[in-house]
Amino acid sequence: MPRLTDARKELRRTQIAEAAVRCFSRNGLERTSIADITAECGLSAGSIYAHYRNKADLVRAAAREVLAKRADALGEYAAADAPPGPDELLSRLIAAIDPAEARVGVQTWGESTTNPAIRDIVVDMTDRMRAMLRDCLTAWLVKVEHHEPAEARERATPMAHRVMALYQAELLYSALESPPEETAS
Repeated sequence: MPRLTDARKELRRTQIAEAAVRCFSRNGLERTSIADITAECGLSAGSIYAHYRNKADLVRAAAREVLAKRADALGEYAAADAPPGPDELLSRLIAAIDPAEARVGVQTWGESTTNPAIRDIVVDMTDRMRAMLRDCLTAWLVKVEHHEPAEARERATPMAHRVMALYQAELLYSALESPPEETAS
């Protein structure tokens, strides 16, 4: 069997993680099996287990994929000559919500209350997202509002908490408003 290059391995991991997100969105975290994911991505269970140890690993990868998308956007916003303020930042985040990803996020939050491995993932991803929001708002306060960097960072922290809370509320609304795709029976 030929060995996969690093780039090919990363593509395969992404393919599996994206299939897992679709399955989690449609079936729920608890009801999604590795067999569902293999059927969704067209790979063998062995191939999936070559890239991920278990379902928690897949949840972590799916969360990282979603977070990476947000990180790219937030990095671009912060690097702009005029980064968006809190209201505009929240509007942009809300406009980018994918209902399937929102459903998986909400399911992950629920599972985190009883599963320590999932809880660790949720806490880590929430902390990272909040830090990215704080950095973007710090850039806005420095570049647009002309605050000193130390003061800007201090002021950005509570703003980031509020933007994060409102964004999470919108994720919940999006997850509840959009029905999952029907599974083929």
